[in-house]
Amino acid sequence: MNKQELIDAVAAATGASKAVTGEAVDADIGAVTKAVVKGDTVQLVGFGSFSQGRRAARTGRNPATGEEIKIAAAKTVKFTAGKAFKDAVNGTRK
Repeated sequence: MNKQELIDAVAAATGASKAVTGEAVDADIGAVTKAVVKGDTVQLVGFGSFSQGRRAARTGRNPATGEEIKIAAAKTVKFTAGKAFKDAVNGTRK
């Protein structure tokens, strides 16, 4: 499912227009992005949590030449699925 398909599905479920639903989806994504950039955790009970993670600097290897290269440390985005989401995926949701 891509973003437009998500907007279509939410609009159909709520009866709202696609334009209004698109603005709401964009606002949701923007709010989650801003919070995670600040270092906050966004927890959506039953769905999951978005947070910042860290990847340490490390030494890698250029696959074409075999030369060692240094890979800088980086921030990452982590998503941890909530229990209800996991149960739905595994077919154990009641």
